[in-house]
Amino acid sequence: MLIVRRLAILSVLTVVTGVVLAPKAASAGHAAGAEQLPPGDQQFTIDFGGGAREYLVHVPSGARPGKRLPVVFNFHGGGSDAPTQKAYSQMDATADRHGFVVVYPQGVPPAPGQQSLRTWNAGKCCGPAKRTNADDVGFTLAVLDDLASRTPVDKRRVYATGISNGGMMAYRLAADASKRVAAVASVAGQVEVTRFAPTRPVPVMEFHSVDDPRALYNGGLGLPFPGTNIQNQFDPVQEGIDHWVAYDGCRRTPKTAPAVQGQPGSGDESETATRITYTPCKQGAQVVLWKLTGSGHVWPGTPIDVSGTARGAVLGESTKIVDANELMWEFFAKHPLPES
Repeated sequence: MLIVRRLAILSVLTVVTGVVLAPKAASAGHAAGAEQLPPGDQQFTIDFGGGAREYLVHVPSGARPGKRLPVVFNFHGGGSDAPTQKAYSQMDATADRHGFVVVYPQGVPPAPGQQSLRTWNAGKCCGPAKRTNADDVGFTLAVLDDLASRTPVDKRRVYATGISNGGMMAYRLAADASKRVAAVASVAGQVEVTRFAPTRPVPVMEFHSVDDPRALYNGGLGLPFPGTNIQNQFDPVQEGIDHWVAYDGCRRTPKTAPAVQGQPGSGDESETATRITYTPCKQGAQVVLWKLTGSGHVWPGTPIDVSGTARGAVLGESTKIVDANELMWEFFAKHPLPES
């Protein structure tokens, strides 16, 4: 899973993005009259499951008062947190270009006295959230309701993404909350749900490298979290894709586009990215797999390069061969919830 220590978090936020978070706002009960959040960054706290849970929000620049905006949930990886995912994925700039709200929820906090390891209960994975059977689907939907009480949102265009354990969490939303989440895109996180019960065909996309050293493409027992003895057993990526293809009623023989090749002389020179699309599917859904080679357990297209660093030794090679943010938003924009 994506591991970034607290000092690295501060360094990324200050040096790379200059992000300064707004003070925590009041709970939803104190904001019922809110009509529009201003463009920029805010942080909110809600009561859920008997405790306080936080989420960050980025409202795009140029948001017009009263306009209902699409929402993209962006889940951090296991061992990371919302500010780090905000800085690492660099999705705010994509939101500003295309006019959607980004929500960065905080994973289940550790118990007092335990190691700081925030995770999501994606079903079979991961960490404290899985062990305590945390209701992270319920938490996400509660965040969506809280956000909608503060600013207009387009409830037919709610999407989810995330990296590693966060990508697995996006898949769980697709399986458990398909009436409220229109489409999902996972980065370096395969399907790990224990109960596959969507109520409609869901468009799904995944970015995953065959050389991912953490969430193994072909499945199996992953390496321990750095500094811990925590390991996870992963299902093969293709197994999860096949599950969605069958459920969504897609043609089983995919369309495979020519591989995107890294530019000679660039850091991506030895890397490839191949788009594999399963279509047509029921109700206009699609299943898309971006199969990468040469890159690691990373967010494709982020300007934050971990190659050759201590983090790179854990995560593998960065890649800019494709821009995951732009590709997933193009995918999301084509797939609103069906009209009821």
